[in-house]
Amino acid sequence: MSKAAAKGRPRASYRCTECGWEAAKWVGRCGECQAWGSIAETAVVQTRAAAGPVTTAAVPIGQVSVEQSGFRSSGVPELDRVLGGGLVPGAAILLAGEPGVGKSTLLLEVAAQTARYHRRTLYVTGEESAAQVRMRADRTNGVHDELYLAAETDLGAVLSHIEEVRPELLVVDSVQTIGAADVDGVPGGVTQVKEVAAALIRVAKTRNITTVLVGHVTKDGSIAGPRVLEHLVDVVLHFEGDRNSRFRMVRAMKNRFGPIDEVGCFDLSAEGIVAVTDPTGLFVETHHQRVPGTCVAVTMEGRRPLLAEVQALVTPSAGERPRRTTVGLDASRLAMLVAVLQQHAGIRLHNHDVFASTVGGARLIEPATDLALAVSIASAFVHRPAPQGIVAFGEIGLAGELRKVRDLPQRLNEAARLGFRVALVPGDPSGISRKPEEWTVDGMKVIDVHDVSSALRLIGLSPREAPSKG
Repeated sequence: MSKAAAKGRPRASYRCTECGWEAAKWVGRCGECQAWGSIAETAVVQTRAAAGPVTTAAVPIGQVSVEQSGFRSSGVPELDRVLGGGLVPGAAILLAGEPGVGKSTLLLEVAAQTARYHRRTLYVTGEESAAQVRMRADRTNGVHDELYLAAETDLGAVLSHIEEVRPELLVVDSVQTIGAADVDGVPGGVTQVKEVAAALIRVAKTRNITTVLVGHVTKDGSIAGPRVLEHLVDVVLHFEGDRNSRFRMVRAMKNRFGPIDEVGCFDLSAEGIVAVTDPTGLFVETHHQRVPGTCVAVTMEGRRPLLAEVQALVTPSAGERPRRTTVGLDASRLAMLVAVLQQHAGIRLHNHDVFASTVGGARLIEPATDLALAVSIASAFVHRPAPQGIVAFGEIGLAGELRKVRDLPQRLNEAARLGFRVALVPGDPSGISRKPEEWTVDGMKVIDVHDVSSALRLIGLSPREAPSKG
């Protein structure tokens, strides 16, 4: 066989049908997504690319115009906050989230608000019929003359709609339901998703159309399809929320036009989705009287400080192995804090069950919530409420010391704005032998504490000083 014939002969390649990972030989488990039995053989023909015509001539970077690439408001302030200012013409945005979290409702609201600004919008639905989307639009007051609706699952038909409507905003719900007729595989497969996304992004860049693609997620929460999909788009957003709560959050995981440490808060109801500019009240419970086992923490969601209440319940254990149960908190950190409290604060929890939870469906994974959780556990153990109007935040180490947290001024200002009177914060580690220092922020007393034992003793929750339960 000649070398020329061997060069053009297809060579065997193996690709994961779940995420698109490629390997030179067959393996039983994907090296990227760790799925079993998902590696299938594909044929790849090696070709040599030749020079071709260019679409636009290369120019000095200083001569490139940026006037048409400025931010345009989406009409949803919280989404603009996450995007870094608004929608950018020609940008490709991928919005992913679990089924039923409200992705379609949010994007229909964005499409309706864009149409209100007299900017033509095309909403392509591949999961619902046009009548179903119209019913949702009637319920959320999203019917406008500049909002065009198309129910299509073929890529060629979608491109024809774009050519005819010429929108400034394109919403595709979802990219896994659109299929290309000339590409092997079924819609939602690795090859199909890659080709559909590449074609839509190519049109978005050449026609300066802001394109929003809805993406599915796998059972572990990652975006379904090939990882190259996340590399193709400019912005990757995750839509998060608890099914038992109306509160939703949009988090930026990738953003070429703004920060990636920003979140937007929304309230999802039967009337639609509404931006929540001050979500703190959703996570703090109002008690008619002081109760033991509660403390308020100040956590950072992106660059936004949020106050959330942490609740704890401590009961004698009926079994040999005490239970450690969490809702909205990290179970491993709870187990660590229980050990630290027993070793360094004299709170004997080896024969007690400990239950810890948050209010309003909040998920607190930041280590700065350690001190609030420790205060709530100690309060529940001695059966005595923490002082009224107090907030606490700080990371606790295995030696019982309190470590500094980021964005301390923002946390204190937010707590003072909401009327809290005392804040326990980590002090300077070098001054661990000194007494706690105090100062004020907008009328709120701030107390530096150096270890968890001193913090509990300061607010009267040390088991050696608190009155007995009897």
